[in-house]
Amino acid sequence: MIYLDYVATTPLAPEIKETYIKLLNKYFINADSAYAPGYEVSGLIEKSRSHIAKMLNVRSDEVLFTSCASEANNLAIKGTAFQYMNRGKHIITTAIEHSSVANSFKELADVFGFEVDYLHVNHQGALDLDELRHLIRDDTILVSTMYVNNEIGVINPIHEIASIIHAKNPKTKYHVDCVQALGKLPIVLDDIDLASFSAHKIFGLKGSGLLYKKHNTSLVPLINGGQQEFGLRGGTSNAANEIVFAKTMRLALEAREEHYAYVSKLNHYLRSELLKRPGIVINSPVENCSPFILSISIPHYKPEVLVHALETYDIYISTKSACSSKHTDVSHTLAAMHLDDEIAKSALRISFSHLTTQQEIDTFLKALDESLKNVKKQR
Repeated sequence: MIYLDYVATTPLAPEIKETYIKLLNKYFINADSAYAPGYEVSGLIEKSRSHIAKMLNVRSDEVLFTSCASEANNLAIKGTAFQYMNRGKHIITTAIEHSSVANSFKELADVFGFEVDYLHVNHQGALDLDELRHLIRDDTILVSTMYVNNEIGVINPIHEIASIIHAKNPKTKYHVDCVQALGKLPIVLDDIDLASFSAHKIFGLKGSGLLYKKHNTSLVPLINGGQQEFGLRGGTSNAANEIVFAKTMRLALEAREEHYAYVSKLNHYLRSELLKRPGIVINSPVENCSPFILSISIPHYKPEVLVHALETYDIYISTKSACSSKHTDVSHTLAAMHLDDEIAKSALRISFSHLTTQQEIDTFLKALDESLKNVKKQR
């Protein structure tokens, strides 16, 4: 199998699997139980939290375990909106966010009466920061953007965005979806109020996420229950997941620079090979773009048909975000970039990791060439 969809998810690292199995077998006790084994499990969770905080250079009480990044995004966005709605109900996001962010803002508008403004992007996927300056008001309580776009890989200048937000309205909170940045780009949270992370994008467990919440930011809980996660997320702690997250993050951060350099070479090689093929359009910008993601379009070919054609060669890529893959409409990211309609509706996403080899890229290119000869072109 040639897997080129690492943005959707990653295989579980052998070291993480081994540790996780050991934890499942030994530490099954409820972390909130008031006896010695419970205290031991609770202590291991807090040790993991402390290690994660140290790696992110934040306080331990600023790290919250969640079931996934989508939950972390929901808690950050809705929890902030409900907490500070007495100051105003104006919130801002972008036109190219992950569905968990986009749909959270939509619900806040449709159900709870918040006013939402959406930042536009240019044809390269770059945000209009002057528009952001213009949109921030006295009653703006939250801005949310991703660090790295999950479809085209464009990198947002999050620290410049934070500077604009806090200069215009110091009370406005800034949330960053860091899912596609963790283990790939430097993570500095000094000027960020909230940030979301996921384990399964960095060779960790599915059903395992994190929310960083700066100590001077308050949230209304979305899951009410007991004392877990500083009273902000009720429910029995998923101890094994939470304990192993620290190791997952450590492995990713230790190899970050090495993996980035390796994948950058693969990305450059594939770009150069694709540019030799007439009719293929590269959507991912050259500058300010994650090398782990490459979006292309092949106009007049249905992307779903090409995905399945490549599957016959045991090669796996995607058309867009896995969370939206069962919808056949045009990607909202590419639509927001105002690309030609034929380009926007024929997009394919290729994503790499340190496990990807140049031989796999060459095999993919050969299979793509053969598929384009065999698949019927759409008029």
